[in-house]
Amino acid sequence: MPDLPSVVVTRPAAQADALAQRIAAIGRTPVLFPLLDILPLPDTVPLRAALAELDRYALIAFVSPNAIDAAFAARPDWPHGLQLAVVGDGSRAALERHGITPGNSTIFIPHDRERTDSQTLLEALDLPALHGKDILIVRGEAGRELLGDALRAAGAHVTLVAAYRRAMPAFTEQRRRELKRLLDGQNDWIVTSSEALRFLAQMVAQLDEKNKGEAVAKMQQQRIIASHVRIAETAQSLGFRNVVRSASGDDGLLAALQSLS
Repeated sequence: MPDLPSVVVTRPAAQADALAQRIAAIGRTPVLFPLLDILPLPDTVPLRAALAELDRYALIAFVSPNAIDAAFAARPDWPHGLQLAVVGDGSRAALERHGITPGNSTIFIPHDRERTDSQTLLEALDLPALHGKDILIVRGEAGRELLGDALRAAGAHVTLVAAYRRAMPAFTEQRRRELKRLLDGQNDWIVTSSEALRFLAQMVAQLDEKNKGEAVAKMQQQRIIASHVRIAETAQSLGFRNVVRSASGDDGLLAALQSLS
């Protein structure tokens, strides 16, 4: 039986280890190659101000595990009994790491675990009950406006606050060599962010400054395991020929890997 391809985990470095361990446990070889850096904000005053008055909000929504980790770093003494909303299982698990569970707080999460995003979160909320209420959305410096716009359309008063920023990791000579090595083989790339894919394309373009498209062609032959339809669409727009959609969360990603074994 031929060796199975390595599995490239592209999550930010601080979030990659747990998934890498689970990949190794099913007999695959994980390779860590972060495509996103999660960085602190240069100014956390607005975030701390918003978190200082949590009791005024009828709902606090987090767009990602990064938003949760940054919010709890800014305010460790998180009160129980709040109504919270998250877009997926990764964020639910992040809340649990900080001691927030359905036993001490109300947590809204999409019912459709095959597709977890702002749209399916909205379907899980009682929008009429939020009319006239204050809602806090904790997110990165930039992001989709769907959740906030829909809540405003339902008559809620929405405050958006940034908790972190995303950036492309420094493309050092060591990372150039590692990316070239990965592209010379066939790998399964786990991608949980469209932005990460676009950063990958930028890195490959830098490799290709003297190679006349050779690296891009190799990149497009890699297999992408995308945890959301938008990520799959981004991969296809970048020319990837082998894109596999998985369910959201680590369980969905592992199930997709096992189906390919």
